[in-house]
Amino acid sequence: MSETFPNRPETARPTMIDVARRAGVGLGTVSRVVNGGHGVRDETAQRVRTAIEQLGFQRNEVARALRPGKKSSSLALVLGDLTNPFYATIAKASLEVAGQSGFAVVLGSVDEDPEGEKRAIQELVSRQVAGLMIVPDQGDHSFLVGAGVPVVFVDRPATGIDADIVMVDNEGGGRLAAEHLLGQGHERIAILLAPSYYTTGRRLRGFRRAHRAAGVDVDESLVVQLSEGNAETAAKATREVMLRPDPPTAIFASTNFLTEGVLRALHQLGREPAVVGFDDFRLADMLPTPVTVVASDIAELGRSAARLLLDRASGADTRAPQRIVLPCALIQRGSGERAPDSAPKRNPQ
Repeated sequence: MSETFPNRPETARPTMIDVARRAGVGLGTVSRVVNGGHGVRDETAQRVRTAIEQLGFQRNEVARALRPGKKSSSLALVLGDLTNPFYATIAKASLEVAGQSGFAVVLGSVDEDPEGEKRAIQELVSRQVAGLMIVPDQGDHSFLVGAGVPVVFVDRPATGIDADIVMVDNEGGGRLAAEHLLGQGHERIAILLAPSYYTTGRRLRGFRRAHRAAGVDVDESLVVQLSEGNAETAAKATREVMLRPDPPTAIFASTNFLTEGVLRALHQLGREPAVVGFDDFRLADMLPTPVTVVASDIAELGRSAARLLLDRASGADTRAPQRIVLPCALIQRGSGERAPDSAPKRNPQ
C-alpha cells in the first residue's frame, strides 16, 4: 500500500521521509532497517539501503526526521490497570516498536476514571510528547481537538473526536463464541458481561447475531451484566446462575478475568457446563480441561497503534483517520466442546 509524504524536495540533508519516498516504503519500514529491527523482507530492506546510499542519509537524522518541530522524543501511552495482562501486552509491544525508532514511551495508568484520564492526557500534551496512544475511558475526548498532537485510540473508539483507532473485532469474536456453542447443541447459554461502554457491548451484539442466525432465542435472564469486571464478581454470578432450577448448559465469559471467576465457581460447585472465554490467558491450555477461547493478537494491537502514531507524528501519513480492525479466532481446547448434559457432574467440594 502506497503512502503519501509531504510535498518537499529532497534536500542536502536527507531525512527518513526522503528515504521512504525514494524506496517506495513506509516510514516505519525505514526506521526498522536503520535501527536493525526485524520484520522487513530482504528485498525491501535492500531497497531501503540502496535509497540510503543514494541519498547519503545519515543515521543521526532519525530523531529530526521523525519529529519535525517537536521538542520531545517520547510518545505517550495512556491505558488501564497494568496488572491486567491485556494492557501489559499492549504496553510491551508499543514500547518495542517505539524503541526501534529511537523513541521512549511514557506510560500513564488511569483505570476507569474519566477525569483522571483527562488530567493525565493534558499533562502529557503540555510536555509536548510527539504523539498519544490512548485506551479511552467513556468520557468526552473533544478536549483533544486542536491539541496539536496526533492521537491514536486503542481497543475502543473515543467520543467527541474523529481520530485513528486500532481495535479487535469484538462483535465478530462474540459471534464466533456463540456460533461454536450453538453448534455443539447448546440453546441455554449464559453470557457474563464486564462493565464496558464499548467492547463487551459489541461482544454481546455478536452473541445475539449468532442466535438470530441459528433461529434460537436468547434467554435474557442469562444475559448477566456484572457490576465489576473481576474474577470475584464473575464467580458469584456463576454460582447464582448454575444454582437455578434450569441452569445454562454453557457459559460465555466476555473477558479473561471473568473466565477465571467462572472456572473457580464451577470447580467449587462440581459442575461442568461448556465454557468459552474471550481473550486467552496464561495456563489456559494447561488446566485439567483446557479452556476454549476467542483470541486476538493483542501484541499486534500495540504494534499497529505505535506504527500508525509514528507515521502521524512524522507527517508521513496525512490520510483521513484510519480504523484498523484486527480479526479474532476461536481456539478449541476442550471446555467449549462439551455437548449439553454430556459431561458427568462431580459432587460439590
